[in-house]
Amino acid sequence: MRLGLALGYWGRGPNPAHLELARAAEEFGYHSVWTAEAWGSDAFTPLTWIAAHTSTIRLGTAVAQMAARTPTATAMHALTLDHLSGGRMMLGLGLSGPQVVEGWYGRPFPSSPLTATREYVEVIRQVLRREGPVELDGRFHAHPYGGADGTGLGKPLKAITHPLRPDLPVLLGAEGPKNIAQTTRIADGWLPLYWSPTRTDVYEASLTGLREGFLVAPMVRAQVCDDVAEGLLPVKAMLGFYIGGMGHAARNFHADLMARMGYGDAAHHIQELFLAGRRDEAVRAVPDAFADEISLVGPRQRIAERLELWRAGPVTDLLVTSPDPTTLRVLAELNT
Repeated sequence: MRLGLALGYWGRGPNPAHLELARAAEEFGYHSVWTAEAWGSDAFTPLTWIAAHTSTIRLGTAVAQMAARTPTATAMHALTLDHLSGGRMMLGLGLSGPQVVEGWYGRPFPSSPLTATREYVEVIRQVLRREGPVELDGRFHAHPYGGADGTGLGKPLKAITHPLRPDLPVLLGAEGPKNIAQTTRIADGWLPLYWSPTRTDVYEASLTGLREGFLVAPMVRAQVCDDVAEGLLPVKAMLGFYIGGMGHAARNFHADLMARMGYGDAAHHIQELFLAGRRDEAVRAVPDAFADEISLVGPRQRIAERLELWRAGPVTDLLVTSPDPTTLRVLAELNT
């Protein structure tokens, strides 16, 4: 199992510590570093900055949002950064949800998310393979565009720039069972948002027959500390926000996933509190047991024991979220 560093997205502004964390991770032998985007900073610009100040660590987006760019624009970002970094780019994509797609990006959430995702990935594959002009008779991502409001002058085009790698890895962030199953067929890897090494049965049906080399790369909050309860507070804060605020009450993929993992009543209660403006209470309502099983928190020996559970399953890459270089170093030592 390889280790990666997940930096997430910016809050109020750039975090000066991110570059130092990326450099430390490279020094400790981490395989990859990952950036993200929500409705603020983008994923590619910080990753390019990190690429310029590192030399070997792989560079991934976890995730770049599909609604933010056309698939050809995303492919341009990826192939450009792959060239500039000497072949270190890994493209992680996510569909997001209706609240973000329609509220922030100002476009309709696709009526068939599976079809939209499949077409998006296919266009990117065509750009990177560069075997011919990009052509797709798609429902959501037709190339050339043939809608009634178009000019009819669209022409199939092939990328001017030759991609460095036609097989640049494409990973997908997927939460629903059908989306995960499709991911195993059309992508090179899967980026789970929550992963419990003791509840892999939740994903078992979707992960049958994984082909060799397929990446399973969940994120995990890690912190070496004496007080487990205190160490879990950032995990609970993240869960309170995602379960309560990252989606509509009637359609929240994160809450649905928590329910499938056995915490349906808690997820519903968190949503109620968060949407009522009682955010602190929503965070406190996150069960310690749930926060604990999807994280690696506590003294070194406790983390060592729990890390073995992650290593025993299908996880190929563990993407660590931690602001602490000491924690990064300890995990590197334990993972040898």
